[in-house]
Amino acid sequence: MTAAPATVPASSQSLPNPPAQSARLVVDDDFELAPVNPRLFGSFVEHLGRCVYGGIYEPGHPTADEDGFRQDVIDLVRELGVTTVRYPGGNFVSGYRWEDGVGPKDQRPRRLDTAWHSTETNAFGLHEMAAWLKKTGDNELMEAVNLGTRGLQEALDLLEYANIPGGTKLSDERRTNGAEDPFNIRMWCLGNEMDGPWQLGHKNAQDYATLATEVARGMRQIDPDLELVVCGSSSHTMPNFGEWEETVLQKAYNLVDFVSCHAYYQPYDGDIASFLASGVDMDGFIKDVAAAIDATKSRLKSKHEVAISFDEWNVWYQGAEPSRTPEGIGNWPVAPHLLEDVYSALDAVVFGDLLITLLKNADRVHAASLAQLVNVIAPIMTAPGGPAWRQTTFYPFAETARLAKGGTVFEPKLASGTVSTKRFGDVPAVDAVAVRGADGGVAVFAVNRSLTDAAAFTITLPDRAQSGRNAQSGSDAQPYAEVSARTLHEDDLDARNTEQDQNRVTLHANDTAQLHADGRTVTVTLPPVSWTAVEAR
Repeated sequence: MTAAPATVPASSQSLPNPPAQSARLVVDDDFELAPVNPRLFGSFVEHLGRCVYGGIYEPGHPTADEDGFRQDVIDLVRELGVTTVRYPGGNFVSGYRWEDGVGPKDQRPRRLDTAWHSTETNAFGLHEMAAWLKKTGDNELMEAVNLGTRGLQEALDLLEYANIPGGTKLSDERRTNGAEDPFNIRMWCLGNEMDGPWQLGHKNAQDYATLATEVARGMRQIDPDLELVVCGSSSHTMPNFGEWEETVLQKAYNLVDFVSCHAYYQPYDGDIASFLASGVDMDGFIKDVAAAIDATKSRLKSKHEVAISFDEWNVWYQGAEPSRTPEGIGNWPVAPHLLEDVYSALDAVVFGDLLITLLKNADRVHAASLAQLVNVIAPIMTAPGGPAWRQTTFYPFAETARLAKGGTVFEPKLASGTVSTKRFGDVPAVDAVAVRGADGGVAVFAVNRSLTDAAAFTITLPDRAQSGRNAQSGSDAQPYAEVSARTLHEDDLDARNTEQDQNRVTLHANDTAQLHADGRTVTVTLPPVSWTAVEAR
């Protein structure tokens, strides 16, 4: 943390051994983009591998409470800053019978989970999830309904069970099962990845649009104020991407509030430069879906607004050994080790860039869910009966959530040199976004995509407000008093956090951050392949 020098003018400041790259971000009060919706910091808990069983729920663990919830995991979830949690799937939901997961545990049936070739014990269900969310900070539940093997009646039954105060068969069953008050779930996903041929009950766009519209209309007859998420494309590369969105929205537009996006990234054929530019693809995905929303709104002459829920996103090494599901008619394990990717410093930098991209599109993306929360392609890992620890990706998420929640995103005004990639051509070497915090300070999140060169990054800050979230000008404006920066960077891009070395990769203070004499100019050096958070107060 560096106080502004009293006598040296900003123009005379220079860094020793100037970096080969340079970039400049101008943060202007006249170009506020959108508030940061708290739901941008959502996550995802699916009945997949050890996300639930052995992750958030492990009776008998040394830290487990009376409900079987691991307290060490709860503590890390709180530190991570998660808000909304999407549940219970994912591919799992397309074969899930929600009523199997309620009532006395000794009477709940064991079922085959065909999505992940596992056995579902149903020891954990809706009541347990609601209780767990209370303990993590009263976080919001985002419930998904099964539109793979089920449909309208089952969705209505679940809604009645969850949200009606009492006086009906299903609401009274909930009360008998221990929840006197309704769960009051506001946000509902109408199925999951129904465009994907891997999905149980996969449908074409017309058939899914018809079903989703029927379910949305029926659910609104019970509660017209629900927030409903219709399935968009499972990735930017789906063969019917765009056509799917337009077909579904044409029927469902006025009945839904969100259309979903899902995207996972990994390096292909050793192409690290393109992997570092994954945010370019995510940004294009968002803009393409936003264009489909706008075209449908115009075509229907609707005044209704539909936003994007980017409710699955992450780095995921699909096809790698941890993602291979069990096989065989007699082999259906309970909570097998699945999708337990161990993330590197490189992965965390890409992950941080994806967070920057979501913030840059905060005017269109009003909800997002990091997939997933514990053990399964997750920022938190656990050992059975042992410790819980932070993956490398934990740090960009927790730092961004800490600094950006309750803030306002500025429209990026960024100039940067470029780096070349095979997949995306020349892309900005530095990507960045600025957020006015709830306390009047400014946070800037920046990534350096260059594999070889550090970047000299200059930030021109707006006038600082004395208090509140809105900047002030004139006599009320003050210069900033201090700046600090924290960077995730490792010379060894493959450095990882493991049970044996849990803190190998963390955020470190970046002592190059300088606030200049004008009180508004900040310079900081961004190492190659790095993610940095700058905080000015």
